Parts: sequence; C-alpha cells; structure tokens
Amino acid sequence: MVNLEIQVRTALAQDQQQIANLIYYEPYIHRHLDWRTPLDWLGASEFWVAEYGKLVTAALACPLDPVKIAWIRLFASSGDLTLTDSWSSLWKVALEALSAQGRVTVAAITTQDWFKPLLESSGFSIKQHIVILEHEANLPVSIKDPLGISIRSMTALDLPAVADLDAAAFVPLWQNSLDALQRALTQSGWASVAESKDGIVGYQISTYNPFGGHLARLAVHPDIQHRGIGQTLVNDLLQESARRGLRKITVNTQDDNEASLALYRKIGFRRTQEEYPVYIFQI
Repeated sequence: MVNLEIQVRTALAQDQQQIANLIYYEPYIHRHLDWRTPLDWLGASEFWVAEYGKLVTAALACPLDPVKIAWIRLFASSGDLTLTDSWSSLWKVALEALSAQGRVTVAAITTQDWFKPLLESSGFSIKQHIVILEHEANLPVSIKDPLGISIRSMTALDLPAVADLDAAAFVPLWQNSLDALQRALTQSGWASVAESKDGIVGYQISTYNPFGGHLARLAVHPDIQHRGIGQTLVNDLLQESARRGLRKITVNTQDDNEASLALYRKIGFRRTQEEYPVYIFQI
C-alpha cells in the first residue's frame, strides 16, 4: 500500500542538493555501475523524487539508455520513511510512465541485500549473475596478432564504428549507447581497437585506479569471433598494465556467458568469490 502522505514528482534541477544529501548521507543507496553519476541523470524524464513533509526523502532514476532498456541507476531513501513506502511510491509512478513507452526491460544489478526483497515484491526476477574475475598483472606471454589484424589506441573518431560494433556484439540489455561510449572513452585509462582492412572489428575500454586496472568493456564483431582477436586485445591491455606497474586486473561478466568465461580463463583470469544478481522486470 502506498503512503498517501508521500508526493511523487519528476526530479528537477533545484533538487540536486537534496538528492546529493540522500546519496552521500543516507543509509539506503542503490547506484548502478555506470559511466555517469546519478546526478548526471537529472533532467531525464524517468527520474523522480518522493517528498514527505516538503522534503525530498527518496529518489528513483531509471532512464531509457539504450532505447527500451531502463537500468535502475539510482534508488535512494532516507530514514524518514520505511523502505517499502519509499520504493512502492516511486515504483508505482515509474511503472506507469515506463509502460507508456511500450515494451521496456527494467533491470538492476544488486550489490546490497536490502534491495533484493523490494525488487522481488514488485515482480522482478533474477536473470543471471555478474561474476568477478581477476588477473595478477604479470607480463603476459607475447603472441602474434591474428593475420590481418592490428591493435591501436581508440580515438573519438572511432566511436560511431565502435557503437555499431557494440550493438552487433551484445544483446540489447548489455549494449552501450554512443553517449555511454563517449563517456567511457573520456574516463578510460586505456582504450584500444582491433582493426582489419574492413575497419574496426573489436575494442576494449579499461580503467585504472591505485589498486590496479579494470577491463570495463570488451567486444569483437560476431562475424569474426573465435579468431583470437579478443585474446589479442586483452593481451595488449595486460602488457600496457604491466608497463604501468599495475599488479592486478579485474573484469566482470555474466555467469552464463560461457564464451566470455572460457576466454578469460584461457588468458589467466580466475573467478573471485564476488557475484551479484541481475534482476529484470519486463513491461
């Protein structure tokens, strides 16, 4: 049952400080692993706040990006309301708005246990799990690039072709829009493409931090997979990481993505104990 004293409305630019307070000071925060911060989504039509006593006490953002895919980018709730009241009030409005968009998949990667029962009570179900693998960043064995393939740094001019490749390589749930890829490139520590005479056929985008590196994105065009291009891109990343003195590289993938898991195992990645469920709701 929705608390009638809670008023839900679209988030506005002037709500930024109150939403920031929720994100940084309140106990219940779900944030999507994203190239944008939650506040970057202010202005999207699928971003709502719940007011209680004229104060913003909860927020929910699930904008459509890419088209027809609405990841829950933010759910935040203060201690002024129960989690059930906060979630139910916001989800009711979100569901109505998203339903007007036609067939939409809403998804969330949950890293905290308190969020799971809220999703399950609203009809979300687990699709798969995200698993974490890591590689001790010792210098990899040198391998020859596949015949006719060269590796070079990615540039902004490559992004339209990279976006097309991304759309071909991934199912819609896991695709990155051109805007997301542009942001990824600007935040990357090392980004490279595999190129043939026909153009870009693979790419990787990685980030660095004081503790090591993270392979955030790897894709090879489906028409030429299983030819060593993915391995070559990762090998190039490991060599670059070793040159920078990094000791560890991590990567995420889905637990049912056997091809991806086999590739990373072959290169020397090992699964950690970390895994996180992916919940979906189909409208």
